Amino acid sequence: MKKIRKSIMSLVVIGMTVSGAAGVYAGSNMQKITAYLNHSIGLKVNGTTYTPTDINGKQLAPITYQNTTYLPVRALADVLKVPVQYDSKTGQVLIGTSQSGGNTTSQVNVTEVKYSKEQIKEMTKAFANFEHFETAYAPQQMIKGDTYLKTGASEDGVTLRFNHMTVNISPRDYSDGYESKPVKLSNGTQAKWYTPDKTSILGFKIDDRIVTIRSEDHSLSKAQIEKVAVSVAKLK
Repeated sequence: MKKIRKSIMSLVVIGMTVSGAAGVYAGSNMQKITAYLNHSIGLKVNGTTYTPTDINGKQLAPITYQNTTYLPVRALADVLKVPVQYDSKTGQVLIGTSQSGGNTTSQVNVTEVKYSKEQIKEMTKAFANFEHFETAYAPQQMIKGDTYLKTGASEDGVTLRFNHMTVNISPRDYSDGYESKPVKLSNGTQAKWYTPDKTSILGFKIDDRIVTIRSEDHSLSKAQIEKVAVSVAKLK
């Protein structure tokens, strides 16, 4: 695994499949080249065949340019559980552990969600609409820079909306019929990724309910969503 992670560092190309990095496409440092999507190259991660995809589930191919092969940073970082972000201020792709040797970028960017009394009241009221499902649950953390907006209830469950993610908590699992990819969260919870439309969804069970999290504006990576997922708990 260490060898694979090291190889990622040498394959980074700013602007390749780093979601939210639109800023890298503008500016005077761009140079036009002619390259090729190389569909003949296959990938294996820890002995398992791996097909890289973007956040919408679209298959990606390696790029060959002047006898060098370039791989999509975001897709590989997600499968290897390596945090990756684009810093538009410095024009840098940030991968893995910071230079200080401390937290990873995803850990640095996680912050506690401080719900107001009015917001807690709103959530409690939404869950109260469901018999035997009245206990309110909510994420205790969010990615730094995100903001909690509101909570609403429907016939299927309770939805908590943030600027960059949507958290749905329901007594039912609606992932049946969709191809899914299992993943174990950092707290040991078994979860799965599936894509019913253009946005990938992380789903997992907590106590008597099913939690799903998605980033509808595609600003959060899978690693970031998984980090938030382990913080979902009973609302205090």
